[in-house]
Amino acid sequence: MMAMNGKPIDLVLAGGGVKGIGLVGAVVKLMDAGYRPYRVAGASAGSVVGAIVAAAAKDDQLTGADVKQLALGLDYRRFLDPGPIESVPLLGPSWGILQGSGLYKGDYAHDFIADQLRQLGVHTFGDLRLEDEQLPEERRYRLVVTATDVTIGQLVRLPWDYRRVYGLDPDEQPVADAVRASMSIPFFFRPVTLTAASGLTSTLVDGGLLSNYPIDSLDRLDGKRPRWATFGVTVLPNLPEGNDKLVPALAPLRLLGGTHLLEDVITTVLVGRDQAYLNEPWVSARTIRVDSTEVGVLDFGISAQQTQALYTKGYEAAEQFLSTWDEDSYIKRFR
Repeated sequence: MMAMNGKPIDLVLAGGGVKGIGLVGAVVKLMDAGYRPYRVAGASAGSVVGAIVAAAAKDDQLTGADVKQLALGLDYRRFLDPGPIESVPLLGPSWGILQGSGLYKGDYAHDFIADQLRQLGVHTFGDLRLEDEQLPEERRYRLVVTATDVTIGQLVRLPWDYRRVYGLDPDEQPVADAVRASMSIPFFFRPVTLTAASGLTSTLVDGGLLSNYPIDSLDRLDGKRPRWATFGVTVLPNLPEGNDKLVPALAPLRLLGGTHLLEDVITTVLVGRDQAYLNEPWVSARTIRVDSTEVGVLDFGISAQQTQALYTKGYEAAEQFLSTWDEDSYIKRFR
């Protein structure tokens, strides 16, 4: 295990689309407070932020100020890159949804992630491998992201499941490909395909579909005392507040009047497991909750002022969390 500058933590980042700006604020506060992520787990937007944080932590390449500048300086509208058919007014978006190809290609998102990682010396998961004999062999990586394989009908954790599920060498798989799969919001971004060694081609979509807040993914499997704390950051609202902003694509259902049952059912499918988890004392006690109700998951036209405000809410949420955090008390009570 390599030495780190600062106090090591494991970090779990939830999904939330554009709300992920709040994740950045929380992460920067943790860095400013002297914490350094050793391993990072993320879903959807959390995988995007997590990949950059994990790559930067490899050699302490970025400061909190660097991460802040990256998040606040990004033009999020560029993530909306429609294909030729999807660009056609009215017909194009409907066709994209019906075909399951999504409204947007997601090429800009993939290229942005790949470029940021390349600048940090990371291309494949082999570049994020840990020489840490205290971890199971398949889990010796600085980053793990969740995706949903709708072909075989299961949650996959990449790179952990590359060999077990697909027969592929995890060290050879591009990190940007896995992150792009994890953020493939169904019907919004095009799904990602992955061909297994057997020849079967799987379709991968957003990891948040099955596990938007994988808080337990980095916990020890042997029941022993953790080497250090695992902090989680979530940006999704507690239901029912903010329910209409959680999945904005379902807003047209409200125009039909009457019951919101279909919208409520879809929302519960997406976040029900995580909401139940957040109600568990052992999860709540190590979770930083960022108030992001003013920004929708798909608000890619977010203004600079809104971006700054959401980042600040993330920073302040982590600041408040750390003011009451007591690791020894947590371990005594829950571990």
